[in-house]
Amino acid sequence: MSDAAAAPLLSHQAMEYNSKMTPEQEERMIDEAFQELLDGYLQSNHRKKVEIIERAFAFARQAHQGVRRRSGEPYIMHPIAVARIASQEIGLGSTSICAALLHDVVEDTEYTVEDIEQHFGPKIAQLVEGLTKISGGIFGDKASVQAENFRKLLLTMSEDIRVVLIKMADRLHNMRTLGSMAPNKRYKIAGETLYIYAPLAHRLGLFEIKTELEDLSFKHEHPDIYRDIAEKIRHTQERRTAVYTDFSTPIKEKLDTLGIQYEAKARLKSIYSIYKKMEAKHLPFEEVYDLYAMRIVFECDDQAKEKAICWSIYSAITDLYQLHPGRTRDWIVTPKANGYQALHLTVMGPDGNWIEVQIRSRRMDEIAEKGFAAHWKYKIGEGDEESELNAWLKTIKDILDNPEPSAIDFLNTLKLNLFASEIVVFTPAGELQTLPAGATVLDLAFALHSEIGMHCIAAKVNHKLVPLQHELRSGDQVEVLTSKTQVPLPEWENFMVTAKGRTRLRKALRAERQPMIVKGNEILTRWLADNNLPDNNLVITKLQGIFHVGNRDDLCYQLGADEIVLGDYLPATLRRALDSAKPGRTKTILSRIIPLNIGFGRKKEESPEDPAKPSEPINTKKIYHLRVGDKGANFKLSDCCSPIPGDDVMGFINDEGKLEIHSLDCPRAQVLKATYGSRIVATEWESVDERFLAHIHIEGIDRRGILQELTAMISTHLGIDMRKVDIEASGAVFHCDLWVRVSDADVVRDLCSHARRINGVQSAQRVN
Repeated sequence: MSDAAAAPLLSHQAMEYNSKMTPEQEERMIDEAFQELLDGYLQSNHRKKVEIIERAFAFARQAHQGVRRRSGEPYIMHPIAVARIASQEIGLGSTSICAALLHDVVEDTEYTVEDIEQHFGPKIAQLVEGLTKISGGIFGDKASVQAENFRKLLLTMSEDIRVVLIKMADRLHNMRTLGSMAPNKRYKIAGETLYIYAPLAHRLGLFEIKTELEDLSFKHEHPDIYRDIAEKIRHTQERRTAVYTDFSTPIKEKLDTLGIQYEAKARLKSIYSIYKKMEAKHLPFEEVYDLYAMRIVFECDDQAKEKAICWSIYSAITDLYQLHPGRTRDWIVTPKANGYQALHLTVMGPDGNWIEVQIRSRRMDEIAEKGFAAHWKYKIGEGDEESELNAWLKTIKDILDNPEPSAIDFLNTLKLNLFASEIVVFTPAGELQTLPAGATVLDLAFALHSEIGMHCIAAKVNHKLVPLQHELRSGDQVEVLTSKTQVPLPEWENFMVTAKGRTRLRKALRAERQPMIVKGNEILTRWLADNNLPDNNLVITKLQGIFHVGNRDDLCYQLGADEIVLGDYLPATLRRALDSAKPGRTKTILSRIIPLNIGFGRKKEESPEDPAKPSEPINTKKIYHLRVGDKGANFKLSDCCSPIPGDDVMGFINDEGKLEIHSLDCPRAQVLKATYGSRIVATEWESVDERFLAHIHIEGIDRRGILQELTAMISTHLGIDMRKVDIEASGAVFHCDLWVRVSDADVVRDLCSHARRINGVQSAQRVN
């Protein structure tokens, strides 16, 4: 039994490559890296197939001879690192190690999949082929390419999930070596990692990898905030250690008397999760009390006894400390969809703060850390071990069989199910159904069957009649009621949260709308021909914009239903744009015209930029300096996150070729980084002599005169221009939202600091 110290802030960091190495030193470095890979493999419980691994290494080494990574190191170091992650951090065996060593050979050299099969057999060749199909990252430069590559990635999961696991190892090593990339590339890769790879790792049960991917993405997007939190963690380590010792010692003494063999350790929150909590709760670091959880991992050779031991440990802890009744989670009987099993409880620690305790067997712990790769180690036949994964893969295939018309919709629909917390409900027959938290009666109806969903009218939840939009809770018994006269309605999507349900609903709605869409398409085609206009992205995008529809199907549907009419009354600006697209005229550059109705940017009177002025050419490979001068601004602020000078921001080249500025952690920016990486620009604030609107939220204990003190402090003492104040008191508590015009983020921080010094004010934070 032992206490493990908190894990390092970022483990397994890539070593710096020394560009002054001689060829002999480089060869020695490569040999040592491969030997480390082999040593780790030989210590695993996989069958020892060293010969084929050595052959795969020699083959890859020769294929990549003379090629270097952007950091300058020999390229073969990357496949070795990916193979080591696949073996030692995910737990895969010799077949996967060989595929990882060879994963870039077909993509980057003259060798083919047939060559791989001839030398290493069909299974390794199949894995390499799967990895080659999804090479270059999930995402390309265009939305249609992204979605297609992502579909390929997910389809391989049902063929051989090892392809996705190796791809995850590939992404993790790329993130560990991201520092050698240009800033705009770092934003793109970090963005798509947070948007897709980290949630996918979570869903596959790769908790350690998911956590590191999040931290690395955050480190590259917000280096100053990352360093600040890391430094505060180091400074508070001694105090945390003392608190943990006081808390854990009585528990260990009690478990020792029970004769349980176990390991106890403190699990520190990741830097990214601490940051997310600070942002969500508007807390400073000093007030984030649940920085760690205690984890107890016990030894048990008999899986049938695991549940009883978990509850005996639970009983020992609750004999010592007060239990939080609403925060006990039993993931043993009903594992999460990623296979996670554990018993969680939260108790009051000796310092008066709540502390979570996680109880797991060694088997549960390996599955929690290494995901489905660990299932193979403990597999006992075609039982429950892989049923949850198969159920999830079936859901994914259901989405893939009915893809969204829009690539962005497809990615967002899938995202719904990637990071969802889960609830478990029961049918009247007692069958379990796992759904995302927030799921409604309608989600369950579509999960059971498409026909049940399309004809659902209500449900009985715990024998009580409820409507379609009723939100379900864990433990509910649900009987879905249907009617043959019921038809699916578009507004149903507003209260559905499952990707599977939304996909099936949209398919049903499309089937009903298809006759009108066909009729409308005929009208559109005829009108384009009559006006000598091409049927291309530029023309259709302009029409979508003028009629405020999101895609071509919606445009055609409204035309077919006579809800809109095409005619000569179209605005002159549209007419000029359409005329410019006629055959024989000067062609508009289409590389910037992507059928995505972004719809953000400030109103004209609020923007420091004159839209009539031509925008300067933007080089995405260089840092773009943001400034406002006599000629106006060389950027446009987005209104989705309202960034101001001093914020960590990035640029996005919009459809008009202008640069829109977003906060790096703006939800919209996450989508843009993940889906339009070639249009992301690294930016720096330069000379910005302008005032920007900032939103401040203040809370506290109400008293007479507090509002006057606030306004006097802001306008008189600090000299800040207030544009709007909204204050509300409820009992003894008040909430105040105010909008001020400031020059930069430092002014906002100063304002919040002064506000918190006023008697009665509990918190003052900027709202992004």
